[in-house]
Amino acid sequence: MKIAQNYPLLHTIDLPEDVRQLPRKQLIPLATELREFLTHSVSLSGGHFSAGLGTVELTVALHYVYDTPNDQLVWDVGHQAYPHKILTGRKERMPTIRTKNGVSAFPKRCESKYDAFGVGHSSTSISAALGMAIAAESKGDKSRMVAIIGDGSITGGMAFEAMNHAGALDANLLVILNDNDMAISPNVGAMNNYFTKIISSKLYSSVREESKKVLSNIPAVWELARKTEEHVKGMIVPGTLFEELGFNYIGPVDGHDVNMLVDTLTAIRELSGPVFLHIVTKKGKGYAPAEKDPLAYHGVPAFDPSQDTLPKSEPSIHPTYTQVFGRWLCDMAEKDERLLAITPAMREGSGMVEYSERFPKRYFDVAIAEQHAVTLAAGQACQGGKPVVAIYSTFLQRAYDQLIHDVAIQNLDVLFAIDRAGLVGPDGPTHAGNFDYSFLRCVPNMVVMAPADENECRQMLSTGYHYEGPASVRYPRGKGPGVSVNTDFSTLEIGKAEVRHQGGRIAILAWGSMVTPALEAGKQLGATVVNMRFIKPIDANIILSMAKTHDVIVTVEENVLAGGAGSAINEFLQAQQILMPVLNIALPDEFVEQGTREELLMDCNLDTQGILSQIENFCA
Repeated sequence: MKIAQNYPLLHTIDLPEDVRQLPRKQLIPLATELREFLTHSVSLSGGHFSAGLGTVELTVALHYVYDTPNDQLVWDVGHQAYPHKILTGRKERMPTIRTKNGVSAFPKRCESKYDAFGVGHSSTSISAALGMAIAAESKGDKSRMVAIIGDGSITGGMAFEAMNHAGALDANLLVILNDNDMAISPNVGAMNNYFTKIISSKLYSSVREESKKVLSNIPAVWELARKTEEHVKGMIVPGTLFEELGFNYIGPVDGHDVNMLVDTLTAIRELSGPVFLHIVTKKGKGYAPAEKDPLAYHGVPAFDPSQDTLPKSEPSIHPTYTQVFGRWLCDMAEKDERLLAITPAMREGSGMVEYSERFPKRYFDVAIAEQHAVTLAAGQACQGGKPVVAIYSTFLQRAYDQLIHDVAIQNLDVLFAIDRAGLVGPDGPTHAGNFDYSFLRCVPNMVVMAPADENECRQMLSTGYHYEGPASVRYPRGKGPGVSVNTDFSTLEIGKAEVRHQGGRIAILAWGSMVTPALEAGKQLGATVVNMRFIKPIDANIILSMAKTHDVIVTVEENVLAGGAGSAINEFLQAQQILMPVLNIALPDEFVEQGTREELLMDCNLDTQGILSQIENFCA
């Protein structure tokens, strides 16, 4: 049975053109059914939830007014795009979202022609939509481009760079700010709706443009008129900043009034030049538990919608790597008052909640601004601080220039705690941390470590913290092999590996998360297994020892092969003029799609059986 059959109106909607065939009076019932369907489908699969609940009316209005896919919608990040997926031919597949071969967690161009731009990282929508508008205009295409961005994403510097450029170009672009960080403000009501109708009308725009042409010949008068308009609008709406960037600001508008949205978008569609529409929504709208705690319901497991709470995960005696970091951070902060912790809007995901509550004056959430996070740490280090930057591997990519230019060149004392390294699972390739061995190993002054277990993670954090220079500890999502964690602050010798199993003929050199499966495979093969620990600097002595006493060297890492840890071994052996068979086992040279972490490791032959088979085939 198709799950949409229980929703009479939504059941008739296969594509946006079906939405545009509806009479206006049916848009509110459609939004109601869409919200109920979203709740039901996400409860079956899990996924991003509360953000989508807040964009139901906006999604209906956008597809009702705009001729999608000829007109293009660019959703920033994609957390708020589930209603869009439902209305664009994917409603019956929604229970497969974030699963292997299922619907993607984020808009994806190869999945649907209605997904105008692939996203996953924040603050990219305005740049992409502007580029599309420029290209369309250059070939005489009258299509309209719309960027929908959340109040969190607009804090990213890239969003303001794009708006600054768009205002200078006078491009036909609509930017919609989905402001869900507050309740409907007092000025979002009848009076404000009336004002919005006026300033979004074609008549107002025409008078505005004609006045500009006439008065621009009298600079003093034009400047007075411009300032007068600006001040009048500034008394009623908070749009002065966007006006200064060259946008025609409209709003704020109640983002849950579908009819008002349709009227406003219809008027805006006829305007030329960059327009900024500010809508105010409630994250989690329509589902009481999500309204009460939108953060908890941002990303959810499968749940029972009739219950007021989400299912609790089974308690474990073994912490995740993220929890190991959170515990170490608090312990070290108690010991050393110089410790300063930074996160780019990932407090919960990075395990920093307790730290932020216990040490608020030493906790810095810089919002979605990874570049600023890294250079902020560099500045703190210049004044004797001991900054720790907690960041996901995939997001550190966004601050690569700052890592090199502001931290490494100056050899500053900054510790990077890099979470979600390697394959992350359901969030797919946009969130996978498959490249950090490669892009960190080539940077001078950097120490790069990867723990084989939970206790080693704590040891490496202490090692990196006490190292006088830039250091990084990279660890995967979820749990390790289940090793008990000591509460001391013991450190490791920089660049020193350890032999985990002594064998003969084959030497397996493994890093981080791959030590456990490599050890299991090595025991079956009678091979020596080395926990290399350090990607940089590598342990030259142990490599030479393995090369002298074994016939074959195998490297195993959860990183792409190009430029990774295995490449470091190859380079070293070549420099020492040692010729011997070497097998490099790593992630494939492709973007690995979504699935559980276990499924993806198996697909990439990085589980025990996959490692064993590759070694046996190579040695045969």
